[in-house]
Amino acid sequence: MLNVKISDTDCRAITPARRVSGVEEYYFSRKLREVAEMNSRGLDVISLGIGGPDLPPSEEVISTLCEAARNPKNHSYQTYTGIPELREAFSGWYATYYGVKLNPDTEILPLIGSKEGIMHITMAFVNPGDAVLVPDPGYPTYTSVSRLADAEIIKYDLLPEKGWYPDFEALSELEAVKEGRVKIMWLNYPHMPTGTPATRELFEKAVAFGRKHGILIVNDNPYSFILKPSGRKPLSILEIEGAKEVCIEMNSLSKSHNMAGWRVAMLASDAKFVSWILRVKSNIDSGQFRPVMLAAARALQLDEEWYEKLNAEYARRREVAEKIMEALGCDFDPSQRGLFLWGRIPEEEKSSETMADRLLKEKRVFVTPGFIFGRQGDRYLRISLCATEHSLEKALKRIKNND
Repeated sequence: MLNVKISDTDCRAITPARRVSGVEEYYFSRKLREVAEMNSRGLDVISLGIGGPDLPPSEEVISTLCEAARNPKNHSYQTYTGIPELREAFSGWYATYYGVKLNPDTEILPLIGSKEGIMHITMAFVNPGDAVLVPDPGYPTYTSVSRLADAEIIKYDLLPEKGWYPDFEALSELEAVKEGRVKIMWLNYPHMPTGTPATRELFEKAVAFGRKHGILIVNDNPYSFILKPSGRKPLSILEIEGAKEVCIEMNSLSKSHNMAGWRVAMLASDAKFVSWILRVKSNIDSGQFRPVMLAAARALQLDEEWYEKLNAEYARRREVAEKIMEALGCDFDPSQRGLFLWGRIPEEEKSSETMADRLLKEKRVFVTPGFIFGRQGDRYLRISLCATEHSLEKALKRIKNND
């Protein structure tokens, strides 16, 4: 056997791709380690930060999963476009609740979660150097995925004085828009983190903007059922005439059906757009677990009572969350929708990060500082409703009494 002695000077350093240096570890990934360390010391941190539902899916959904998993024929690779039962269920769901007709064979693509969908869409439409419009405040993944794709990121401000809606007239004056360099505009209504509801007027303006400038409008729509007023249907951008020509909508079962860990989502659009995204997706994953897809199809067939019962629970939690905001001296808009409550911090506070860190250290309550969603979020905190009413009450007591 040949013995080769290698000195330190013989080792050439391996470096990561430039795109890796351009993105940071996800805020929650870092902060949850800190929370876990505090809990390991017996500090009993109450987490009001993450938007991961703590409630289970419907028992019918779980039974469908278990029964399907026992079938030995259900454990092989599946198609990249998902099983017909799931696509048909998504199509029926959109027709029933959104009033949107979608061809299940050509206009729907199941996804292994919306975050993956953001990457698939970006890879299918954005070349290095192309510009992407990203909301501020907004979901951080829109920015990080755009950066990984070597896109030029153009933040567009969402301001409280404009109702947290985009200013399409101002966007039309951007040089990148005039020059035709913008490929995608990310929308997310009902909006996270501000809770701003979707409106038909917003979607009409977005579709018109996309058509005029040749920009793909992508609406990320996982919150439309959460705290939706009873008797009012949720909104989809695909309701607008001509939307499929310039729009993609993503949706998810994570929040509406308590299936966050199941990783079941979808996108819907023109068949041509779907086929382009499929080229990317089919080279990245190998389909979803068939029992999960069958269970997801069952979830999409649940009746209105499921959503009403879930929203009744969130409404009770929301009442306590509002009391927490008031105890913190934060202002908020009571018309917010979705899984969170967004509040403006008092003027005497230095920043959302320092306030959130103090709450974690002194009160053992973890809330999300708004700065992680962009510059326009720095004076805000976000409270998640994904904690029991008892936990929320306990957090309120700690904040009031330093208990």
